[in-house]
Order: sequence, then structure tokens, then C-alpha cells
Amino acid sequence: MRNPVGGHVPVAGGLASTGLAYARELAAETVQVFAANPRGWATPPGNPAQDEQFRARCAAEEIPAYVHAPYLINFGSHTEATAEKSVESLRHSLRRGREIGALGVVVHTGSATGGRPREVALAQVRERMLPLLDELTHDDDPFLLLESTAGQGFSLCSRTWDFGPYFEALDAHPKLGICLDTCHIFAAGHDLAGPHGMRQTLDLLVDTVGEGRLKLIHANDSKDVAGAHKDRHENIGAGHIGEEPFRELFSHPATENVPLVIETPGGKEGHAADVARLKKLRDG
Repeated sequence: MRNPVGGHVPVAGGLASTGLAYARELAAETVQVFAANPRGWATPPGNPAQDEQFRARCAAEEIPAYVHAPYLINFGSHTEATAEKSVESLRHSLRRGREIGALGVVVHTGSATGGRPREVALAQVRERMLPLLDELTHDDDPFLLLESTAGQGFSLCSRTWDFGPYFEALDAHPKLGICLDTCHIFAAGHDLAGPHGMRQTLDLLVDTVGEGRLKLIHANDSKDVAGAHKDRHENIGAGHIGEEPFRELFSHPATENVPLVIETPGGKEGHAADVARLKKLRDG
């Protein structure tokens, strides 16, 4: 399938029993899950029976699965405790990703806190994150997918070209990839809704990190205008990006076979409508 379309699914009550049931109701062709509380540092063990069921069903139904690491992770933090917990938390998400057969683990690129220069923060990213990438030696280990932010505060990576220094800091590791969030990149200042804005943005991304690094797309419209630096997702076609850029996205060579996951508002009904809308733009 050129671009499987799906969503982030809830897993409280069981990875397979809850998560895949929700995915079925969305008619999702791909799924993203949390392996831990996204707003905490806990690193809970999985349920082996649910893990096996989830992995087996995703494999049987050819549903690519992804894990989103907790939001608190920040490898650019000036606080030693946060840096240490970020390592522990991401290592947990990567291990859980392998256990459930996930293709990638998404992590936010973080920010330089405490008034530190970007170079110092990126040196710390290298020191703390590169060893985790080097631990990914199994054939079934997931990729580590960097997700840029909407450009708030002292973000280390918000525009396409910011991925350059980040990749350099991590030696462009072979297990490194990108998760492109359309709302974030739009909010950071790439006007996807302008003439050929999506195509130009994807061209810039490929120019920056090379071909084959884009592994996942978070397909979200934006409640705010381009360059607003606000991370507020909207349903597909109902925000300032609109439907047309998503149609353009599907035809770009860089997105070939790259899954799309929605993280939009509206609960199950809104999610199902967004999945259907994206499939229509893909297939139309």
C-alpha cells in the first residue's frame, strides 16, 4: 500500500484488546500507541500475552505499528535528573517497541533549557542519545524517529533545516529517521497551504537529511496560522492547512510507502472521519 492511513489508539485495558478494537472502528491501516504514561516517567512492563497478540495481529493484518515516547523526554535539558530520566524513558520505549513489533519509536527533539547555547544542548543530545541508537542491534529493533516541534521556546528542531545539525550530532545513525508532523512544521513557519508549499517543504527535508529518512507522518491540520508557533491540532481540512496540501503530500516521492497517523480532536467519530478523508485524498 502506498500510504497506510491510521491513528493513535488508546491502549488502557489492553494493547491488543483495546487498541486494535479501536483501530478496527477507525478502519485504520496503521497504528500508534503509548507504551507508558505520556506525561510521566514510569516505565511499566508490558503484558506478554497482550504484546504477543498485538504483534501477531499487526503482522497478520499487515498493520505497521509505532510507539510514541513520553512527552517529558528532553535530551537538551540543563537539568541532570531530566537528562537521566530521558535516557531511561526512551530506552524503555525502544525496548517495548521491539517487544510489540513496532517499526519505529517517535521522540520529540526537545529544547535547550536554562539559557544554554544550542551547541551545548546538541552536544548533550549526542552524549545521551547516540548510545541508545548504538544499542539497536537486533533485526527487529525499531527506528528512532525524531519529531520536530512547533517552534515554541528554545526548540532544538522546528524547521526542516534544523534536522541537519541534529542528524550531525547523531552521526546520521542508520537507525535514525524522521516523523514529520504537518501541524508542527506548519506552526514552525513552513506554509504548507501556500502554492506548492507541501512539495517545497518535503523537498527541503530531503535536501537536509537525504532520501529514505522520512519513516512516519503525523497528519494533523492546524487551528492556528503558519508560523504561529502553537501546537494545536485540527481535523483534516478544518484548519489553516486545508485538504489540498495533503493531496500534494501523497504524490511526493519522499512519502512513498510512508504511513500517516492522525492525532486530531473529535474522539472516535472525528478520528474515523479524518482517516476516511485522508484515504479519499490518497485514492481520489
